[in-house]
Amino acid sequence: MANQPIELTRRMLEEAERTPTRKRTMATANPAMNEDVYNRVLDDTRSTSAMTMTGSVVKSALLVAILLVTGGYTWSLAAGESGVSTGLLIAGGLGGFITALVTILFPKASPITAPIYAALEGIVLGAVSAFFEARYPGIVFQAVGLSIGVLTMMLFLYGTGIIRVTQKFMIGVAAATGAIALVYIVDIVARMFGSGIPYIHESGLVGIGFSLVVVGIAALNLILDFDFIHQGVRRRAPKYMEWYAGFSLLVTLVWMYLEILRLLAKLRGRD
Repeated sequence: MANQPIELTRRMLEEAERTPTRKRTMATANPAMNEDVYNRVLDDTRSTSAMTMTGSVVKSALLVAILLVTGGYTWSLAAGESGVSTGLLIAGGLGGFITALVTILFPKASPITAPIYAALEGIVLGAVSAFFEARYPGIVFQAVGLSIGVLTMMLFLYGTGIIRVTQKFMIGVAAATGAIALVYIVDIVARMFGSGIPYIHESGLVGIGFSLVVVGIAALNLILDFDFIHQGVRRRAPKYMEWYAGFSLLVTLVWMYLEILRLLAKLRGRD
């Protein structure tokens, strides 16, 4: 079971070698997954070894492991302590945001910054998970299981070519993700003035439907992430980009997990 992702990605490479290279502009709403990143790092001719798919999978797994370790530890600290949860959430969120910016601006630093980002995001997810688990026992286990299931399914769909990343697909997913981000920004600003977008945070049909759409878009972003990594391998990006690839994938995974957690909470709220 643990070797399935590696086997799928190897098959992706074999398929890529049989497919003529096509020039395209990568459209993605994930700021870490941007064509300009490769345009910058490919000029680094001092790198003696190139990024590989297996290396990217291993680095991604290591980052997820770091996130799970810090997440589990902070969850144990935050359980039943709302003040601790709030403090950890603020510290981890601010630190993670700064670390993500540094990683995006300086991909060469990703072997250092990516593990730091994973650890800080673990702090955030540990605190958030503790809050949701206190209200809805068992919800975190369900959210983790669904996240793993969606990741595996998206990897299978991409690796087998059932979903192919075309220019229209990339633009459509990027546009949908941007629209969701705009909705959240407008909602945050409106809440600062004592209002907010109605229904989307509630456990009614509109709120659940909205969360289902967001989870679906997050899942499709995983396809773009896989393709971004695939293109990096194909273009022989520097070895340190394996860490950057893992970081970029983790950004989407964290977002998807949080959205799944919100969706499950809304479903529980209807009971």
